[in-house]
Amino acid sequence: MGWEGFLLVVLLLIICVNSFNSLAFLTVENQVNLFVLSVEKIIIALIMTFIILNAEIDLSVASMMGLAACALGWMVESGTSTSTAIGLCLIIGLVGGAFNAYWITIVKLPSLVVTLAMLIGFRGLGRVLIEDRSIRVFPPWFENLGQQPILGPLPLSILIFLVLLVIAVVILQYTGFGRYVYVIGISQEVATYSGVRVARVKTILFMVSGLISALAGILFSARLGSVRGDMGLGFELDIITMVLLGGVSIFGGAGSIYGVILSILIVLYLRNGMSLSNVTGHIQTGVIGVILILSAMIPNIKSWLESIFDKKYAP
Repeated sequence: MGWEGFLLVVLLLIICVNSFNSLAFLTVENQVNLFVLSVEKIIIALIMTFIILNAEIDLSVASMMGLAACALGWMVESGTSTSTAIGLCLIIGLVGGAFNAYWITIVKLPSLVVTLAMLIGFRGLGRVLIEDRSIRVFPPWFENLGQQPILGPLPLSILIFLVLLVIAVVILQYTGFGRYVYVIGISQEVATYSGVRVARVKTILFMVSGLISALAGILFSARLGSVRGDMGLGFELDIITMVLLGGVSIFGGAGSIYGVILSILIVLYLRNGMSLSNVTGHIQTGVIGVILILSAMIPNIKSWLESIFDKKYAP
């Protein structure tokens, strides 16, 4: 049984337990709601999969998300049209990602150090823009995009996630760029000697990471109808957990997008089940933290499971 098979078993177990604990769990309203409440995280988890497969990390995603939201609120409050402000926020995301990529690919600093610094920097810049205020200045059409269904029961944010999911699967599994992501993650030196333009691939990944994070911040603003300086605070914990739990190696070069899809469902259903059982947010965060630690041990767990399977079915 592969890791994806193990995750599927865990997912089915969680669904059974949640269904037993609450009759509301399997309702369409609850299913849509649990995705809506975490859609910004799962959108970013898609690009984080690429980055970790590439043997890098981006700890600044949640802070960029918060910065984009703060910049959007600040610009609209200052008189900029909402549509223009959205475009400028997406550019901010691209520029922030390019800034990260410069220090990682040109200066050759570890991505852990660079993005940790930007986690603080982007968050601080967002707070400078709006200080400790809560800004609610968006027009009704913008809030409706984040709160009202567009297709059946699905709002715009979930539709965007589904489109990005299809794009991620196609690129990672069926294109040359996806193969480059894996090869660089396995060995950057081998990739370089094979003619892969390593710096270009990494730059693209970090710029897209900034862009997707800014998009998530805009969607978050539309869903809440307001912005604060602490928006997205701590989201990187859930995002990285989803990717590592999905079987993507923290050292890069191993894992699949299908495992990440299953782990996304596991984390969402686990949080939803705890919420339906009236478990507080702090305890939920602690549980996710424990899962993150276990996720880092996945290579050892996989080897253990494979050894048991091999012994059981050995001739």
